[in-house]
Amino acid sequence: MSIKLKFIGMAGAAMMAALGLKSDTGAGPDIQRQIEYCAAQATKTLATIPDTGVLPRSVPNNAKYWKFVEYGDWTSGFWPGELWYLYEATGDQKFLTAADKYTLLLTPLSVNKASDHDLGFQVFNSFGNGYRITKNPGYKEIILRTADTLATLYNPKVGTIQSWPHNNYGGHNTIIDNMMNLELLFWASKNGGDKKLYDIAVKHAETTMANHFRDDHSSYHVLVYDPQTGHKIKGVTAQGFADDSMWARGQAWAIYGFTMVYRETKDPKFLEFANKVARVYLDRLPKDLIPYWDFNAPGIPNEPRDASAAAITASALLELSALTDDKILKKEYRSKAEKMLTELSAKYQSHSLINAFLMHSTGHKPAGSEIDCSIVYADYYYLEALLRLKKMQ
Repeated sequence: MSIKLKFIGMAGAAMMAALGLKSDTGAGPDIQRQIEYCAAQATKTLATIPDTGVLPRSVPNNAKYWKFVEYGDWTSGFWPGELWYLYEATGDQKFLTAADKYTLLLTPLSVNKASDHDLGFQVFNSFGNGYRITKNPGYKEIILRTADTLATLYNPKVGTIQSWPHNNYGGHNTIIDNMMNLELLFWASKNGGDKKLYDIAVKHAETTMANHFRDDHSSYHVLVYDPQTGHKIKGVTAQGFADDSMWARGQAWAIYGFTMVYRETKDPKFLEFANKVARVYLDRLPKDLIPYWDFNAPGIPNEPRDASAAAITASALLELSALTDDKILKKEYRSKAEKMLTELSAKYQSHSLINAFLMHSTGHKPAGSEIDCSIVYADYYYLEALLRLKKMQ
């Protein structure tokens, strides 16, 4: 079930070949061609980063150049993570050298007090991928130290890690994005860290599963709890359209997060739940499978898309297809993930316009921030999905 682009004759075939797409075979994107494209784009980015300890975050709409951030930004781990993936895919030493350089910039995160939940995004995507590929013991030490730091935000009375201590939502707040950071705790607990980190991650997932979702299994963005009793106070949004809307990237985090928790625990309740949160997302997608920034945004079809949510979901669905024994779901998840990657490759790549991989992501529309632009985490999960699909083939 692949997307068939409507080109005509030889001109159409040539255009599809230039984009690195299969024709009508249903085989998804030409993975090697897309990886080569990503490597070329990243090489151009490497040539433009000032040597001042900064990392690329986004390319604003109608701009050509990256906006750079320092190591404390929540997105700081995605750029070194991309470089590790590119080194893994290509064996090119320049990516190894650059990955190490930009990963080490994040070292202070392992010794600073935890300011929010994003340590998993920051450190596991960078040092985690680095250790997986190189087995550098220095990387492992930083990962383990950071896991302990993240665990300081855990409130046992609530059963979750607090996401934003600096934001006052009237209690202990936990955002759906936080599911992604549990992987750091799982890994640490299995690789020399405190075993309690595993229990914290499981309890966080169980509490989130019980409280963070509506009856149709769509997710709130933010859940607020009483910090003393653990009582659920309210569900609200920060980056979605409304408190009761389905913010696209938030639901993508849920699909990916619960799939990962099942992989780490092998507890079937998490697989069942991953299927449920995937179902409501897939059933409400537009025909091209690239979501609008919020499924309830009032101006659809004239609302911005979110390529980042599509990339996250494509990567998650590939793993979910490998983990489920249900043959029908296995086929659907892989087919739709391939369709998503084909669509992103055909219509969302930036090519010569800018140095990012993808365009048309939406960061924080209610705040008027990063709307219809290139964002580093969209690129990270797009490349991750391509590599997952390559390994599956």
